[in-house]
Amino acid sequence: MLNALKFIPWLIGQIFLSGFSVITAAVKKDTGFNPVVIRYPLRVTTDFQIAALSTCITATPSTLSLGLREPRNPGDPTILLIQAVFGSDPVEVFESIADMEQRLVPSVASIDHGVPGQGPYKEIRPGDAEWPSREIADTAQNTVSKDKREF
Repeated sequence: MLNALKFIPWLIGQIFLSGFSVITAAVKKDTGFNPVVIRYPLRVTTDFQIAALSTCITATPSTLSLGLREPRNPGDPTILLIQAVFGSDPVEVFESIADMEQRLVPSVASIDHGVPGQGPYKEIRPGDAEWPSREIADTAQNTVSKDKREF
């Protein structure tokens, strides 16, 4: 209960800070949007904890929980797929999710699955993050930036 009294105000602050970041970026010519999808190995294990973390991530502007991947081998962590709009530095995304997870459930602090924010790691492994292909991004940019649209 004491943890919730600290976590909820922190989360509300993060929601406001992230919202202001998105608004600020949206009015700039170069938004800085560089969407990335990360595969985050969860340290939380109960259904309630996973649902709470996923909900907090989705409630924070610029991030979205996409789904879960069950462990491939016994003892492996469940993977949470997360999309982040500001994904030019995926290490920062991993660290911020790890911070949120640890603030939500402090007992996970000692668990380390080898990603940034969960231990001394400052690099991601191959396959931990994916960006949209350049072709898809270029097509989307051309569609959005047309001067004249026909409806």
